[in-house]
Amino acid sequence: MSNVTTAVRDINRNAKMKRALIKGLEYFALLLACFIALLPIWSSFTTSFKSAEEYATTNAMTLPKNWLNFSNYAQVWTEGEMLRAFLTSASVVVVVVMVSVMMGSMLAYVLNRFRFPGNGLIRNLFMIATLIPGIAMQVTTYQIMKNLGLLNSIAGYMILMSGTDVISIYIFLQYFENLDGALDESAVLEGCTYFGVFFRILLPLTKPAIITVAVLKGVGVYNEYYSANLYLQSNSWRTISTALYSFSGPFKSSYNIICAGVLLTLIPSLVVFLLFQKQVYAGLASGSVKG
Repeated sequence: MSNVTTAVRDINRNAKMKRALIKGLEYFALLLACFIALLPIWSSFTTSFKSAEEYATTNAMTLPKNWLNFSNYAQVWTEGEMLRAFLTSASVVVVVVMVSVMMGSMLAYVLNRFRFPGNGLIRNLFMIATLIPGIAMQVTTYQIMKNLGLLNSIAGYMILMSGTDVISIYIFLQYFENLDGALDESAVLEGCTYFGVFFRILLPLTKPAIITVAVLKGVGVYNEYYSANLYLQSNSWRTISTALYSFSGPFKSSYNIICAGVLLTLIPSLVVFLLFQKQVYAGLASGSVKG
């Protein structure tokens, strides 16, 4: 009997050691991921307080001599015309997010609530579209924008960025699948039109999905550089990303000033995410469990 008791104790001890080892590895992986994510931000933060001479003679992780050196922030704000860039980026984000939310929610509503020939084909085409690299379509897209006279136009750039977002469609699709179809039927029986069902009943219930799409799309547009640099070449329509690029050139790059600008541009997106992080997580996880 004592041998059995000893064996059980050994098994329990080994199980506890395995659980402790697994939990330790989980914490190590979490700390490593945090370190990898925060290291560039810390490097940019320390570099933003360095002078040009100090940056040239020290490495990226060396602490600055003067933590009150805000001349880089002042320079990037004035010479980079950051206020105008902020306003341009903000206007683009607002328009693009509104159009993307409406287009994504309407397309998802039609694909989820109505059964018609080609419904499955349209869903598959959207899925195939996500597999095509965006850079592969740039030549065709540029030719279309040129033929329509939308080059170097803020309206053309907004239209381009407002193109159908497949991710937002699938987020709304997942959310609509969790809404009981009896809501639609009851409203229709009461005399409500399909537009009324969508705008008065279903759309208000998709608030977490709307916030998720708005944050994801807004941050993506806010940080976008390639299309902004390609289609908005006039200095009067510089966005945040293209304004920062003005401090980089083939002969000299003022990375200490660029780091200051990066931290300034990080503040709005960080504030928005912190304010709506619960809704974002709820919207992303809403389609994982069907009620």
